[in-house]
Amino acid sequence: MATAAPIVMHTDAVLTLSQWLSPAYPVGAFAYSHGLEALVEAGSVTSPETLTDWLKDILERGTGHSDTLFLGAAYKAKSAEISQIDAACRAFAPSKERLMETDLQGAAFCKTTSEVWDLELEGLAYPVAVGRAARLLDLPLELTKQMYLQAIMSNLVSVAMRLLPIGQTAGQTLIQALTPLCRDVAAKTAIQDISKLSSTTFLSDIAAMKHETQYSRIFRT
Repeated sequence: MATAAPIVMHTDAVLTLSQWLSPAYPVGAFAYSHGLEALVEAGSVTSPETLTDWLKDILERGTGHSDTLFLGAAYKAKSAEISQIDAACRAFAPSKERLMETDLQGAAFCKTTSEVWDLELEGLAYPVAVGRAARLLDLPLELTKQMYLQAIMSNLVSVAMRLLPIGQTAGQTLIQALTPLCRDVAAKTAIQDISKLSSTTFLSDIAAMKHETQYSRIFRT
């Protein structure tokens, strides 16, 4: 019985985060390809192997890494510091569509989470909103980061399955293979703050810019 309370608390955190970061949560994540649609059209991502390489870069050196830093900063920040962190997050978006992606998902997350959990959240970029909400509910930061990264990666695999001849089994195999990387990136950022912000996914950023003028497209970014 001595361990019952911690187990219940951990389970509640997992279930809450699973709800926030599931495809059913109304943030519209399914509508955003993060530039992947442009890369597919250009022939840069054509297979599970090239998709895996791209996803690894996104998680380790691109949005996955930077979003996790912003999420952690928002989690640790005082209320008066949130607006400054949010402004930095928006400024770090490398293109118009990437800014729209984090802005609209963040707004949708704030609206639903505020109404359902009775929290004060409004007008925050997506990773900042998730970090702030997790802090207000005292959810574990490390777990929040891991599940946030897995949600980003899983959504992009789902995008790829609609754009490429990648079946459901192959897609789920890819998610399973990359999940440990989500854990590793979360652990790495545990000893970092937003002073360590960086991104070297230049081709992905350029693809996101090209998507803005792509003639035929399914996704918003």
